[in-house]
Amino acid sequence: MSEQDDVAAVEVVAGVISDARGRVLLTRRTEGRDLAGLWEFPGGKREPGESAEAALVRELDEELGIRVDIGDPLIAVPQRYPGKRLRLDVRRIDRWRGTPKGREGQAMAWVPRDKLVRYDMPPADKPVVAALLQPARYAVTPEPDADTRDEDWLAGIERLLAGGVRRLQVRLPGLDAARRGRLVAGAAVLTRAVGAQCLINGEADLANEHGCGLHLRAAQLRTLHERPVPAEMPLAASCHDGEELRSAQSLGCDFVVLGPVAETASHPGVDGIGWGRFAALREIVALPIYAIGGLGPDDFDIARAHGAQGIAAIRRFWDAPATNRGGRRANRGGAGSDR
Repeated sequence: MSEQDDVAAVEVVAGVISDARGRVLLTRRTEGRDLAGLWEFPGGKREPGESAEAALVRELDEELGIRVDIGDPLIAVPQRYPGKRLRLDVRRIDRWRGTPKGREGQAMAWVPRDKLVRYDMPPADKPVVAALLQPARYAVTPEPDADTRDEDWLAGIERLLAGGVRRLQVRLPGLDAARRGRLVAGAAVLTRAVGAQCLINGEADLANEHGCGLHLRAAQLRTLHERPVPAEMPLAASCHDGEELRSAQSLGCDFVVLGPVAETASHPGVDGIGWGRFAALREIVALPIYAIGGLGPDDFDIARAHGAQGIAAIRRFWDAPATNRGGRRANRGGAGSDR
């Protein structure tokens, strides 16, 4: 444990403020502050004894001169910086009154959502952008047994997509190459038809052949020193500790999964890392992180409260009815989204 682990995290609140065109308001950190020049979601520190909601109302009045109605939580991001730790609690702003102005001399920008990734931001704000734009569920396919027909397995993917899943990992470790190729080809066609993202577990050649992304196994992270696929191809990884998380970030992964958080059916009696450890590991990278291991749609809110992008799962999604769209807030986004 480092000395910094004993330092209490600074509690910071921020708001996602949208205008009638759906653009999101960012403010720029002024000279003389830490991380000066970077763009962030507006807000500030909570005072002792102050609720998150009261702090955000006060901060947005002081900073922008607007009065706001606080909406649902979006995500709370624990993040470690040199010499300090913070927890960024981000809320949606349902309504606001007044004209936003940089009352502290800060620049402002109304940014279309799809352009948010172009703005340089502090590490804690980057997962907030992912929470706004990227899917909240990462479904992993179960391996079909010998009695499962290819068409039945592909029908399972259709159910996932019909239920709103927009990020899928195809994981088929025990199948022969010919059957694996057929199923990957079918999954690629189905996901592409609805604009969903398909990643192949562990096999870059297969991912390239079918125009899919690549999901790296943890063991592969230890052998790689540069991104194994082009920048335009989605890249993810499975992580279990801080070293693997840092490797995934250095490699240029777009997102990762971390766990197991809880005991799983495949490893009964083996404790997961728990939400406290998950949040502690979340602090050291700025990547979107899906929580995995013994989790399902009902765990979405607690996952977001600990800095997760959302939930990754196999059977809890595969066996769910098509109408089960995950957490209560998982679908606040565009039409057909999983956000």
